Amino acid sequence: MKIYRAYAKVNVFLKITGMRDNYHEIISRFMRVDSLYDELCFSKKTKDGFEIIGEFSCETQQNTIYKAYVALRDAVNPESLDKLMDTYAIEVKKSIPAFAGLGGGSSDAATYLKMCNEVLDLGLSQNELAKIGLKVGADVPFFIYGYDSANVSGIGEVVEEFKEPLLNFEVFTPKIEISTPKVYISYRENFYAPIDGFETEELKNKTSLEVLESMSADEANDLFKPALQEYSELKNHYQHGYYFSGSGSSFFKLAE
Repeated sequence: MKIYRAYAKVNVFLKITGMRDNYHEIISRFMRVDSLYDELCFSKKTKDGFEIIGEFSCETQQNTIYKAYVALRDAVNPESLDKLMDTYAIEVKKSIPAFAGLGGGSSDAATYLKMCNEVLDLGLSQNELAKIGLKVGADVPFFIYGYDSANVSGIGEVVEEFKEPLLNFEVFTPKIEISTPKVYISYRENFYAPIDGFETEELKNKTSLEVLESMSADEANDLFKPALQEYSELKNHYQHGYYFSGSGSSFFKLAE
């Protein structure tokens, strides 16, 4: 069976630009991490029903791949999709840590959607897949498009390719399970200071290398300070020169 790679990402920068209802609007530079990926394939089933084979701590119904299946089923004629999943399990070899700010769950969901689109000849465009993926999670559209680098805004649904060389990163993930909602709530209650349109445009036009050479970890990521406040053990793992991805817990820096 063909093996598909679901790549990790880092947030080179992540800044809050405002609020939309209960959601925080962001501007962020996502960059793919070529050296870190999960591997997905269709494989022989071991039991009835929708089956995911792999090391996951959550129930199947909570898995982003299952959520992607439900979202896709709502968008297309479900018969061929159901037949596929009655015949095969989806097998995942996990390398991207969970709760790490690296987008592993979102990347798995996006890859599953692309696998089904290809295998079943659904003919869905990237935009259509991204719209389906957004129902699963805000980061899924980035992985659908498969860009090396992109400016991501809104609540994650606006993905604009940013043409620049792909950088090589060293990524370190402490074993700290971070709750993204908890970090955002802490930001809103204790650190809320959205950037304006001028700063947003300035950041969008900087290369990732320029950002990493000119900003500190807390300047580049508005969620770093609230994450440190809510999870003080992160301080034991932070090293100078590293940056913080998403809401954590991963740190990254340019590979030497």
